[in-house]
Amino acid sequence: MATKSYPDASPSKKRTAATAVPARRDLIAAQDHVTPAATCTAHLSPQDLVVTAAEPEFARQFGLSADEICGRGLLELLRSRTPGHLREQFAALSSGPSRRFKQKVTGRDGDGRSFHADITAIAVRHPSGEMAGVVVLLRRTAEAVTGGPVLSALDAQVLEGVANGESTVQLASRLYLSRQGIEYRVGQMLRRFDAPNRPALVARAHALGMFAAGQWPPRVLPECVR
Repeated sequence: MATKSYPDASPSKKRTAATAVPARRDLIAAQDHVTPAATCTAHLSPQDLVVTAAEPEFARQFGLSADEICGRGLLELLRSRTPGHLREQFAALSSGPSRRFKQKVTGRDGDGRSFHADITAIAVRHPSGEMAGVVVLLRRTAEAVTGGPVLSALDAQVLEGVANGESTVQLASRLYLSRQGIEYRVGQMLRRFDAPNRPALVARAHALGMFAAGQWPPRVLPECVR
């Protein structure tokens, strides 16, 4: 006996259902494409990049609970090696045709220790193209955090000046210290870095990844300053 088939929805209903959750479907597809097992997720508001929801594992990376991390700005939690670059990437995601970007970042855990991670930021848009939100996928990496000493803010300024080629007199004038004070701090850093002279001190700091990439005058990375 022939049987009748009853389609579960008319073409018009299917079209309505298909357009109801395009952003959600795009997000699921994006996560399936880029999410390894160790990746954790947070949702951000598109205007100010504040965390609106996060998996507990994402929050634990920063020593916080899922409730505590909500309301925190992502740019307070993570930074790129080039200052301002992460903010520029998010701005381009919001205003341009790009749907995602990947970036290496640094954060701090609950004990104040720095860690490296890769993030993928995905724009979630309404059918009209307007931004509905941003999803961030974070994966900790095994890349070693800088092995250089953690410097005081003043020592970091002295090191930046030395890397910029400033003399003792110039540093003393700019930082309102005596020449003896500058020499003392430089001498302390020479011993800490096991460097025989100022050029070697700068070279060691560069080799340890303590300077922000592509910055002039040189800037010591925030995670290297206590």
